[in-house]
Amino acid sequence: MAATGTKSVLFVCLGNICRSPIAEAVFRKMATDGGIVDQWIIDSGATSDWNLGSLPDARGLACLRKHGIDTDHRARQVTKEEFMSFEHILCMDESNLSDLKRKSKSVKDYTAKIELLGSYDPQKQLIIQDPYYGPKVIGQLTQRLVHGVVWAVTSLYHYQLSR
Repeated sequence: MAATGTKSVLFVCLGNICRSPIAEAVFRKMATDGGIVDQWIIDSGATSDWNLGSLPDARGLACLRKHGIDTDHRARQVTKEEFMSFEHILCMDESNLSDLKRKSKSVKDYTAKIELLGSYDPQKQLIIQDPYYGPKVIGQLTQRLVHGVVWAVTSLYHYQLSR
């Protein structure tokens, strides 16, 4: 459980190598730049166990670096305990949401609010598409993904500051 006065957010996607580590890194950078990173527990995880221990996708890392953001994240799977220890669990698409809700049913009286990260997007683009299997122009898609995540994370960040 997060310490009193500490907020917590867990970003989730299928493999924890594209969307969720990007969201985690962007949110951590914003919280750091805003001088409030010590008030947050920020992490990311996967619904699957496909990429455990892997670094984020090289294309996503390159895009983050292009925006001055670094991460040393390693892919991991969401645990049952995190439904009790995180305030927000934010996922990227309906498949992630369905997987998380199914897993949460095995946790008695869980406290996490599970929702789509896109629900915080002021442009109401609820789904953040998975760029991993995308077209050959993955760099452009990853660029759009970062911008989409930035919009949603910025909205969440400001929403949390106003509470």
